[in-house]
Amino acid sequence: MFIVMKPASSRQDVEHILAELPRLDVIGRASEGALRPVIEVLEAGPGLDRRRLEQLPAVECVLDDPAQVLAAIRGAKGQTRPVPLGQRAHVGGRRVAVIAGPCSVEDEGRLLETAAAVAEAGAVALRGGAFKPRTSPYSFQGHGERALEMLARVRAETGLAVVTEVMSCEHIERVQPVADVLQVGSRNMHNTPLLKALGAQDKPILLKRGWSATLEEFLLAAEYIRQAGNSDVILCERGIRTHEEYVRNTLALGIVPEVKRVSDLPIIVDPSHGTGRAHLVAPMCRAAIACGADGLLIEVHPSPERAWSDGAQSLNLQEFRELMDGLRTLAAACDRDI
Repeated sequence: MFIVMKPASSRQDVEHILAELPRLDVIGRASEGALRPVIEVLEAGPGLDRRRLEQLPAVECVLDDPAQVLAAIRGAKGQTRPVPLGQRAHVGGRRVAVIAGPCSVEDEGRLLETAAAVAEAGAVALRGGAFKPRTSPYSFQGHGERALEMLARVRAETGLAVVTEVMSCEHIERVQPVADVLQVGSRNMHNTPLLKALGAQDKPILLKRGWSATLEEFLLAAEYIRQAGNSDVILCERGIRTHEEYVRNTLALGIVPEVKRVSDLPIIVDPSHGTGRAHLVAPMCRAAIACGADGLLIEVHPSPERAWSDGAQSLNLQEFRELMDGLRTLAAACDRDI
């Protein structure tokens, strides 16, 4: 059970409630949420009347589970919090932010070619993995430090914000100076020490949904980051594993409007990992915008057939240009911009 305080409640209000709880045969613990204080009820006597809790000063409501708490604190106006993407753009407004680039950084020439092309087509940020988590230990694992140096130089030349993955707490100090947005991959969504460490950073965090995570688990992973002090979190739906084998993952786009209902965080969609098939990326991009996504994360490579990782789900440069041209018409119909 959770006691949700009113938006304007103070620390003194919380302490007053905590002092009152023993009188009602209740033991509670304050949990300082990112948007407003919440008190978790740890123990309660059998005769507890929750209406008495709701009548306490500065209490807005009493709820039974964390998902309800998240819905309650979205805010009276139901607005999405804008999160910066470097110095020139943000996620969470009228414009659908497009982040595009290769799965992994291979060499500087191809990275620069890709960055220039996606920027010209309308992307606002460059994706590219320096450290790559792979299912097989024999697959390309990324260039690491050398890839970070390439990303830094390409960012300086193109002006694109850089989004790249942090795989462990030890990587943060190395990645943080280069990245404008620190990405948490699906494998690490449940890595709470990493989430807490990223919460202490002053850079936005892009949090990918775990392979089989529920909506509640996804949102509570974001809360670990926010409660550690960093409210600039971008959620990313990248598909979940189901019995279907035709696609790499099942892209669960229903989560997008649901996040809009229960959270103030922006949510973007990754149709590349979400399907694993390049020919499905464009229709899933259109569907993502139609259901309210704040951005897209798209894999693009000059020669997908020669990509060192994820070539089957990557668009080539011309396909990406054509996609962006088509998305502008659709976005306008949805009262959005690209």
